[in-house]
Amino acid sequence: MNEIDHNDDSHERLDRLAEISQRLLARAQALGASQAEVSCSEERGLNVSVRMGEVETVESTRDRGIAVTVYFGRRKGSASTADLHDSSLEATVEQACAIARYTEDDPAAGLADAELMAGPAADGRFPDLDTWHPWRLDADEAVDLALACEAAGREADPRIGNSDGASLGSGESLSVYANSHGFVGRERETQHSLGVALIAGQGEAMQRDGWYSVGLARGDLEAPAAIGRRAAERALARLDPRSAPTGEYPVLFSAEVARSLIGHLLGAVSGGALYRKASFLLDSMGTRLFPDGFAIEERPLLRHGLRSAAFDADGVATRDNPLVVDGVLQRYVLGSYSARRLGLATTANAGGVHNLEVAANAGTLDEMLRGMGRGLLVTELMGQGVNGVTGDYSRGAAGFWIEGGQPAYPVDESTIAGNLRAMFAGIEAVGREVDPRSHIRIGPVLLGRMTVAGGG
Repeated sequence: MNEIDHNDDSHERLDRLAEISQRLLARAQALGASQAEVSCSEERGLNVSVRMGEVETVESTRDRGIAVTVYFGRRKGSASTADLHDSSLEATVEQACAIARYTEDDPAAGLADAELMAGPAADGRFPDLDTWHPWRLDADEAVDLALACEAAGREADPRIGNSDGASLGSGESLSVYANSHGFVGRERETQHSLGVALIAGQGEAMQRDGWYSVGLARGDLEAPAAIGRRAAERALARLDPRSAPTGEYPVLFSAEVARSLIGHLLGAVSGGALYRKASFLLDSMGTRLFPDGFAIEERPLLRHGLRSAAFDADGVATRDNPLVVDGVLQRYVLGSYSARRLGLATTANAGGVHNLEVAANAGTLDEMLRGMGRGLLVTELMGQGVNGVTGDYSRGAAGFWIEGGQPAYPVDESTIAGNLRAMFAGIEAVGREVDPRSHIRIGPVLLGRMTVAGGG
C-alpha cells in the first residue's frame, strides 16, 4: 500500500465526475438526442527539469475536460468545455445538439452496441488493474532527484562534458466515460518518469545519448544514479562513430527501437487507415505476414500494465485477444465506428491498443549478436521515411557495426531501407530481453537482410 492512501480523494473526485456525466446525459436526452455519451477527465501533475546542476523549470499542472457527443439518429454533434459551472455545462450540451441537427447522416455513427458494454463484477466494481499509485512528492524532492540523476551521469567519466538536462514527471489521471445505454466506467491511472540526456566529447566530436525510466508506481523507476550512469555509458559508447558499409546485411533492432516495427503494423491494421484505403495491409486479415511461430497478444486486463483497461473509449468490454498467431494476422484494430465502416465487429480498440506482448524465440541481446555475426545493431532511428500506403521504409539509423558477434565501432549517419511487408516476413528472431518502458512489450528483433547505406 502507498503510505499516502489515507489522503487519497480520487474516489470522491470520480463520484463528482460521474454525477456530472449523468446530468449531461439527462439533459441531452431532454433536448431530443436519441443517444449520447460523455467523457470527463481530471489530471494533476508535477514536472521539473534541471541542467548543469541548475533548476530550469518547475511546473505544477491541473487540467480537466468535459466532452459531450450526441446523436440524433445518425447525425452526430460534439462539444467540450473545461468549465464545470452549470451554465457552461448546459451550453456545452446545447452546442453539441445544435451541431448534430446540422450535420449529414453518417450510417456508421452512434454508440457501440449495448450488449458489448463492459459490466462490473458481482461486487459492482470493475477489476482492479493496479494502475493507481500516486506519488505525493513536492517540488524540492523532485528537483533533488533530477539533480542526483544528472550528477551521477556527469560524474561517471571526465569525457561527459555537457548535459541536455534531466527531468522528472509525476502525474495522475481520473476519467469517467458514460453513455445513454446506462454504462458508467471509471478509471484512475498514474505515471511517473525520470530521465537524463548527456553529451560526451568535445567540439565536432560530441555525441549525445540518454536514458529514462517510466512506471505506474514510484517503485517501478530505476534509481536516479543508475539512470545517470547508464545515460553516460550510452553517450560514451557513441564517441568516434563511422558510417556503416553500404550493402545488404542483417539488421538487429534493439528492444527500444524494435517496438516501432509493431507501431507500423498497428498503423496499417487500424480501422481509420483501412476504411480510408490508406494502408499497405488492405484485405490482409487471415493472411501470413510474419514467419511461422511469430505471435502478438493483446492483454488489456494485465495487472500493473502501462495501458491496462477493462473497457475501451466506447465502453466496450476488453479481453485478451490475439493479433498475430503463428505469423498470421488474426484481426484488425477497430473501434465501433471504424468497424461499422468496414462491415466488421469492434475489437474493443476505440482509443488504441492496450498491452501488446510479442512472443520471444531467442535469447539475450548478446546471444543474438553472436548469432548474427556481422551486421548492424540499430539503437536509434531518425526521420519519418515510412509510407503507410506502400509500406516503403527508409530511415536514418545509428547504433553499432557488429563483427564476429561483437560491437566493432559506433555507427551514425547511415540509412536502412526496405519494405515493411518484406521486413515483417524477414524477421528471424525476437529476443527475450524486453524493454519495459512501453505498452508494446518486445525484445530485440533480428531481420535477416536489409539495405544499409553509409553516409558521406
